[in-house]
Amino acid sequence: MAELGRLVHTLGYDVVGEVTQRRDRMAPGAVLGEGKLLELAGWTGGSGVVPAGPRKSASKARERWEAEEEGDAEPEPPPDEFEGEFTSAPESARRADLVVVDHELSPSQARNLERATGVEVLDRTGVIVEIFHRHAQSREARLQVEIARLNYLVPRMRETGGGDRQRGGIGGKGAGESALELDRRKVRDRIAQLRQELANIEAEQGTRRARRTDQLRVALVGYTNAGKSSLMRALTGSEVLVADKLFATLDTTVRALHPETVPRVLVSDTVGFIKKLPHDLVASFRSTLDEALEASLLLLVVDSSDATFRQQLEVTREVLGEIGASEVPTQLVLNKIDRVDEAGREALRAEFPEALQLSARDPADVARLRGHILEVFDGDLQEAELFLPWSNAGLLGEVHRTTRVVEERHEGDGVHLRVKGRRGDVARLLARQQGR
Repeated sequence: MAELGRLVHTLGYDVVGEVTQRRDRMAPGAVLGEGKLLELAGWTGGSGVVPAGPRKSASKARERWEAEEEGDAEPEPPPDEFEGEFTSAPESARRADLVVVDHELSPSQARNLERATGVEVLDRTGVIVEIFHRHAQSREARLQVEIARLNYLVPRMRETGGGDRQRGGIGGKGAGESALELDRRKVRDRIAQLRQELANIEAEQGTRRARRTDQLRVALVGYTNAGKSSLMRALTGSEVLVADKLFATLDTTVRALHPETVPRVLVSDTVGFIKKLPHDLVASFRSTLDEALEASLLLLVVDSSDATFRQQLEVTREVLGEIGASEVPTQLVLNKIDRVDEAGREALRAEFPEALQLSARDPADVARLRGHILEVFDGDLQEAELFLPWSNAGLLGEVHRTTRVVEERHEGDGVHLRVKGRRGDVARLLARQQGR
């Protein structure tokens, strides 16, 4: 519920109250039981009752009709005769103009809640999709979010009046599509068009990623608002957006580790994860998450000051497993450690002995993380002896640009070097050292 409140705050709303109910399963009609529905309506000024109508559950309506025909049914009490205990909103409380439910709702459940409360109702998926819609900046992110948003809206589209109007048929007569069916078909056609556009963009991105295949790559992954963007800025010196909001950044940013190293190390920031992340969004952002799948090292960043970070860590690992990145080498980073007292830090050291405790705001901590990254990659570099005759000394610049020169000797026959670098770079230089 606290996380849902943060999601709502990211949309620009204030939480004025909470209504919870422990049930074996959600009520099929309006999620809550009658008493809790009245309590919820106390916050919004609604009736707390779902009006009887054509959308009422057919089976329940038929059961009641049959009972009334046989004279066995008691008349339904009006809303003010409900016998139960509920707490209405205090008179001093601000009235709510939006209800958010921490579950995925069916279209009928959402409609019934709107009728009972008199205000707009969003489920958790709807909130996350709307946040993504507002924060998408690049063409790719906007396409991804629009696909997820339209998939969410299609089953929730309703007739806007005039009953089940028909369009089509031969000469305007006969069977055709209802207005609602036609609108839904248009939306499905739009989704197909967007997917084609997205596929074209992903193909271009795949080409760019292929050029970076043999480069050393680090991907920052983790729960939303864990501090990945702050860490990205600290490691690379880039001006990426940093905001204390969920899903502040959706677009993948790739920058070189700063100060630059030889060979270069690329760092990428990925979209944050969250509990119950809608499957459409996971699918839409698959290309973004491919940065994690193709990385040489994952920095799994968590907010160590958050009491629920263990659950968040589990969610992150589940999503990484879904995209096939669970086998990529991973380093756990306990970020925001400056907000944890010394006793808490000791407990974390005992629980996560291999983790790096740091604060993205502390330059010394960031330098320590940078050193760790280079140490990890150093073990994967290939060491080789190179000899460049003076006739091929022009290659010396490329040697210094693409590999780390451990030793360099200038002798009468040419330049003798001992270098460490990526296997592809070293193999290329070995092939060219004699001017071939």
